Amino acid sequence: MPSCASELSKSREYQSFRSSVPLRKIVVDTDGIKGWKIYDSNPKTIKCPLICLPPVSGTADIYYKQILGLSAKGYRVIAAEPPVYWNVKEWCDGFKKLLDHMGLDKVHLFGASLGGFLAQKFAELTSHCPRVVSLVLCNSFTDTSVFSYNDSAAAFWIMPSLMLKKMVMGNFGTDKLDGEMIDAIDFMVERLESLSQSELASRLTINCVSNYVEPQKICHLPITIIDVFDEYALSNGVREELYKCYPSAKLAHLKNGGNFPYLSRSAEVNLHLQIHLRQFDGTEYAASKRQPFIDEST
Repeated sequence: MPSCASELSKSREYQSFRSSVPLRKIVVDTDGIKGWKIYDSNPKTIKCPLICLPPVSGTADIYYKQILGLSAKGYRVIAAEPPVYWNVKEWCDGFKKLLDHMGLDKVHLFGASLGGFLAQKFAELTSHCPRVVSLVLCNSFTDTSVFSYNDSAAAFWIMPSLMLKKMVMGNFGTDKLDGEMIDAIDFMVERLESLSQSELASRLTINCVSNYVEPQKICHLPITIIDVFDEYALSNGVREELYKCYPSAKLAHLKNGGNFPYLSRSAEVNLHLQIHLRQFDGTEYAASKRQPFIDEST
């Protein structure tokens, strides 16, 4: 491991993850090129797992703390990183093919930022034949217009990689951060640096071309919204709009954690994920082999 590697990359926990959970590439399109990168934990007999979808800057391994923490408690957790798709419909078609390939009829989705937006869009676009059982949205949004890049988004595909990376890193503020949040940013910068120009340009295009979720099609789903109360890339107005779209969602507030709480506050995020998934224990939509809790005192 080079000395310039981030603290999280060098950590024993991350090294344990990389040595115990294999990275798979699953090609789903007809020309045999577009491959999803997948980390899949725990028994394949669990047919309704939690699938984690990354933000613009993220690779599948950013969810290693969720995979390690939750799989130790019996949950099947999959982190899925998409190949290059240039619009939401392409992405959703590819994700549906991935689920079909893996034999997953129903899933729970956990998405951060763009990953959360795409989780909502996939649930919306498959609402006539539902594939999504529940959603957990972290620092996410329902309308891409909040990014104000709609006019320039059409040119992302020809912009140099360095320019695109600077656009993304402009949101990685480092004021008032503790050590864990700084470590999380360093790790995410490393992941961002590993993305090709087309990978980053395609994600930014999906993130910024005008599009919005139709919440009326999915607001009946069990939804948990995980939010941090310190500064992060999205405004309070975006957060309030998300709450308004899903008035019956459970709110899981973290006092702080920045843009990447699944890394900087993983214990808290994992606890909220467990609480969210616990309602499905003992049903056909269980993400683990745990039995439902029975209160014998009654």
